[in-house]
Amino acid sequence: MHNIEITDLKRLTQLVKDNHGYDFTNYAMSSFRRRVNRILDLYNFSSVNGLIEKINTRPAFVEEVVNEITVNVTEMFRDPSFWREVRDHIIPNILLNHQSVNVWHAGCSSGEEVFSMAILLREMGIEGKVKLIATDLDNSILDKAKKATIPVKNMELNEKNYIRFQGSETLSKYYKEENGVAVLDPTLIENVSFRKHDLVRGGIFNKFDLVLCRNVMIYFNQNLQNEVLKKLHESLFKYGYLIIGSKESLIWCEIANKFIVVNNEEKIYKKIRD
Repeated sequence: MHNIEITDLKRLTQLVKDNHGYDFTNYAMSSFRRRVNRILDLYNFSSVNGLIEKINTRPAFVEEVVNEITVNVTEMFRDPSFWREVRDHIIPNILLNHQSVNVWHAGCSSGEEVFSMAILLREMGIEGKVKLIATDLDNSILDKAKKATIPVKNMELNEKNYIRFQGSETLSKYYKEENGVAVLDPTLIENVSFRKHDLVRGGIFNKFDLVLCRNVMIYFNQNLQNEVLKKLHESLFKYGYLIIGSKESLIWCEIANKFIVVNNEEKIYKKIRD
């Protein structure tokens, strides 16, 4: 472990913000420090100074740094009870009043959540009625998501989740194995639009019936969570649903009174006020 001073982290965030347009100033300090530590180890830097020097001499390197800082470990059908709830209640409720459904996966990372949703919609027989937009601030992770491939070693856990989700097929129906990689059926993501979007600095770009922003805000401090939640609220149609991660909460934030709790266990909220 490197002894990283707060001043080092501030210099790094300032550089990345001023020169490269990525804003980490409101990231939760402990997790940010952990991620920077990992970068120093990965690239054999003895200190943050070395890292800053490298970014200055090779600006493209900042993409790799951002990739490491924002990397989220994802899995398909993570929290299977949550996915059952989406299939059995949330989407049917939206379809009571709408012919079609707009879904935003905010901070989609390498796409496992998007693939899960696509399979769920196919099994419900409604994939033609649903448009998915999946965004992330990291170009390289978006490219990975667009390829719709997953290391085969991860599929065992994904299969277990799928079984607990009580899907109507076997997960293996949806992918082929090639050279140690699970290649998902490309037709699954035909209705998905992958876009670069920064939750911190990006604007409102559409209105949605359902927004999933799971396990993204745990990396933000309260101030930033508040700002992001305001954007998510604004991006929803009235009576649309917002779903956040199991360790996250809306209770304390400024817009809490504009939502009602639909399912506290699964962190599903419904927008009732503009």
